[in-house]
Amino acid sequence: MQIKLRKVNQDGIVRVETGGVIEEVLINEDILHPNAESISLCFRGKNSSGIVDLTPAEIDKLYESVKNRMHLIKGLRTLSGGGARRF
Repeated sequence: MQIKLRKVNQDGIVRVETGGVIEEVLINEDILHPNAESISLCFRGKNSSGIVDLTPAEIDKLYESVKNRMHLIKGLRTLSGGGARRF
């Protein structure tokens, strides 16, 4: 996974790029506040790590934008208790 972002500071715009492997995907549910749920993508790279939080609306928008192009993906691996499996 690669992350590219622009950050505004006192000197202007700074571009930051980092990358890593997605280690874990967490689904954060809140029983008392069902509208506050989120999905967290936890990643770790050589010199960086972080968490990207997405709301269900953002996940739906992401899915809608890539669903018609899924045939372009050459392979898919899922991680489970037994390790990675190719489809």
